Amino acid sequence: MSRSTPEWKLITESNPKSPISEGYRMLRTNIEFSTIDQKLQVIMLTSSKPNEGKSTTSANMAVAFAQANKRVLLIDADLRKPTQHHIFGKSNRTGLTTALFKQKEIHEVIQQSDTENLSLIHAGPTPPNPSELLSSKQMAALIATTREMFDVIIIDTPPILSVTDAQIVATQSDGVVLVVDSGKVKKDVALKAKASLSHVNAKLIGVVLNNINRKHSDAYSYYYEDSNEA
Repeated sequence: MSRSTPEWKLITESNPKSPISEGYRMLRTNIEFSTIDQKLQVIMLTSSKPNEGKSTTSANMAVAFAQANKRVLLIDADLRKPTQHHIFGKSNRTGLTTALFKQKEIHEVIQQSDTENLSLIHAGPTPPNPSELLSSKQMAALIATTREMFDVIIIDTPPILSVTDAQIVATQSDGVVLVVDSGKVKKDVALKAKASLSHVNAKLIGVVLNNINRKHSDAYSYYYEDSNEA
C-alpha cells in the first residue's frame, strides 16, 4: 500500500498472495463461521500488553474483510496511543473523539481508505477522559448508527490489562479477538487477559498468536484458535 509507512506495511494490500495474507483470510473465515445463532458484526481486538501486534492485526483483518466485498469500518478506539492513522497514512485531526464530543457528525469523521470497501474512523485528538468517552451514550449511539451503514465493524482498543477501555468497548461488541505475542507473553498473562474479558461477559471468539517460531518459511505468522482452548 503506497501510503503506508514501511513500519506499518499492510501485507494484505502489498502482498495479498503471501502466506501471512492467507492467514488473515483464514482468520476472517473462522470468524464468519464461529457462530451460527448470532451475527458477528462488531468485532473488537485487544491484547494483554502493548506491542503485541493488535493494531496491525486489526488493520490487516479489516482489509481482508473488505477484499471479500464486505462494507467494512475500522474504528481506532485506542484513544491513548492511536496507531491506525499511521498504518493508513491518514490525518488524525478529526476522528472518534471529535464525533463523541459532538464537534462533528459521524459521517464527517469517516474517512475512505485506499482499499475498496474499507472506511476508517481514526481516534482523533487525545481526550483527558478516554474511559468516560467510550462508556458514553454518544459511543453507544455511534456504534448503533454505523451498524446500519456497514457489514463489519472492527474496533482496535488498548491492551486490556493496561486500562479499562477495552472492557468497556467489549460490552458493546458482538465478539472479541485477543492478540497474543507468543514470543514474550506468558500463559498466565494471557489467561489474566481472558479473565478480564470474562469479567464483563465479553464473547471471546478467538486468539491470534503473533511471532510464532516457524520451522518452515511458508508457515503462517498468525492463526486462529478456539477461545475455549485459550
